Amino acid sequence: MKNKVKVFRAGKDWSQQELAEAVGVSRQTINAIEQGKYAPSLPLALALARTFATPVEELFSLEAD
Repeated sequence: MKNKVKVFRAGKDWSQQELAEAVGVSRQTINAIEQGKYAPSLPLALALARTFATPVEELFSLEAD
């Protein structure tokens, strides 16, 4: 799974910690998502999309896409 979490986070000039606090997870979780080492649960993916006010499909896509 590919993601643009780091791009969206940088666009808001937020640290990983700030994003983590906004969605209720650890900074390490945000780091793992950005590095592609962790695929978030559906509730977390939706929370991230809501935080960035963007459709979840803008943040996450399958490798084949």
